[in-house]
Amino acid sequence: MIAQLWKAWQRRAEARAVARRPIPDDLWKRTLVRYPFLKRRDPADQAELRRLTSLFLDRKEFSAAGGLRMTNDVVVAIAAQAVLPVLTLGLARYDGFVGIVVHPHPVRVRRQHVDDDGVHHEYDEELAGEAMEGGPVMLSWTDVRSAGRHPGPAYNVVIHEFAHVLDLADGVSDGVPLLPLGLARSEWLQILREAYANFVARVDREETTALDPYGAQGEDEFFCVASEAFFVTPAAMKAEHPALYGVFTRFYRQDPLTNAEP
Repeated sequence: MIAQLWKAWQRRAEARAVARRPIPDDLWKRTLVRYPFLKRRDPADQAELRRLTSLFLDRKEFSAAGGLRMTNDVVVAIAAQAVLPVLTLGLARYDGFVGIVVHPHPVRVRRQHVDDDGVHHEYDEELAGEAMEGGPVMLSWTDVRSAGRHPGPAYNVVIHEFAHVLDLADGVSDGVPLLPLGLARSEWLQILREAYANFVARVDREETTALDPYGAQGEDEFFCVASEAFFVTPAAMKAEHPALYGVFTRFYRQDPLTNAEP
């Protein structure tokens, strides 16, 4: 009885949130046209994607930096892409943070690193996005806007950074998100590491791959670039990494190839 009352209260609360943050039809249609990988879904998935986008906008706080003008187009574009990975997992996966900071362009930051020999290094790094445990998530609007339009390997900074959020749920960035029952950590690691080793070898040979070569930096980045490809270019990802694609369908509880509208 208590569980039923809780679910009923939650449904009413979510309905009020959606009503507070409605997405106009013309804005939603523009978003789907600009990001065609969002449009390649059956009507039920598209309806749920739109509902979760409103809920995401109601729960998160967007901040503009560097003179960016925060418009409805900007926040809806980011929110719709952010909720795609949790379309069936639920927005609770993102409860660990609130803030999203959007810059007009990639951000240059100063990094420090101590190598295995104890030598201290400082260097500059240009970031299109960054996710930290507890937030905020930082994104470059230039990169968000061009998502899904790059020739070659899949590129989507929003999906990439929110895959990091999923990975960091246990406090460790290691390419292993919180897995569902029936998908053992050992199975996940075996498939991920085998795919990663093959991918790194191809990158070292300078071969063209379906995944962004940036993923060769480590298993955590590999999980994120593979997630980009899973949602943006699923056919190419499945052809190149069929076993990894299979465990991704079990983790994300969706298959971008079979959930597409006929």
